[in-house]
Amino acid sequence: MTNEKPFLNKVALVTGSGRGIGRAIALLFAQKGADIVVNYVRNQKPAEEVVTLIEALGRKAIAIRANVGKVEDIDKLFQTIEETFGGLDIFINNAASGFNRPALQQKVSGWDHTMNVNARALLFAAQRAVPLMKKRGAGWIVSISSPGGSRVLPDYVAVGASKAALESLTRYLAVELAPANVHVNAVSPGIVLTDALQHFASLSDPEVISNAVHNTPAGRLVTPEDVAGVVAFLCTPEAGMIRGQVIVLDGGYTLITPA
Repeated sequence: MTNEKPFLNKVALVTGSGRGIGRAIALLFAQKGADIVVNYVRNQKPAEEVVTLIEALGRKAIAIRANVGKVEDIDKLFQTIEETFGGLDIFINNAASGFNRPALQQKVSGWDHTMNVNARALLFAAQRAVPLMKKRGAGWIVSISSPGGSRVLPDYVAVGASKAALESLTRYLAVELAPANVHVNAVSPGIVLTDALQHFASLSDPEVISNAVHNTPAGRLVTPEDVAGVVAFLCTPEAGMIRGQVIVLDGGYTLITPA
C-alpha cells in the first residue's frame, strides 16, 4: 500500500477489538487514518484503553458493548454507529467464541452460542452494515476464520463448523454484494501468538508454542499484527478484485503434516 493513510476519514467497525487480533486490527486501521468503532462484550477496560490509544493517534473512536451473538445487540450496535458517524465503510467481523468438546459431548447451548457468535453474526450484521456502506458508495467486509473451518482439529467440532459456515457466507455475500461495490473476504490465521495463547501454554503445555514454531516453515508463529496487515490490504483498492476468498495466513503450517 503506497498511501500511508489509505483509510483517511473512513469509519471502521472491528468486533471483539478490545484484545488480541481485534485490537491489532483496530489500531492499524486508526494508524492508517480510519475512525474506529471498538466493540466488546465483557471486558470494558481493555476496550476503553484501545479507544484512548486511537484518540492519541488523532482519530475518533467509540467503544460499544454488544454481544454479536444476539440480533437485538447487533441492531443496537449499528444504530449507534449510524447516529454517531452517519455511515460505515469497513466492517471487520472478528468476534468469536466457542465451546471445545468432542462431537458426542457437544451440548445444544454450546452449539447454538458458537454458531450465533461465529457465523450468524456475519449475516445479520451485514444486513445492517450494507445500507450504511451504500451511503458512502462502497464497503469492505472481512471476517476472521480458522483452519478448523476446513481441517479437523481436536474437540473443535462446533467452532470448526461455525467457521466453515462463515467461509461459505463470505462467498455468498461476495457475489450478492458485488453490484453494490461491497468487497467481502476472510482471513484464516494459523496459530496466532496472543497473550491468551501464552497464558494457556504456561498453564497446560509449556512446549505447545515451541512445537508449533518447529512445525511452521516460516520459523515463527503468526502475530496479531500479521493478521491486521492482511486485513488492511484486503480493504484497499489494490485488493479490489479479490472477492469471496479465504486468505490462509499461517507461515505454511497447514501445508505440511506436523512431525
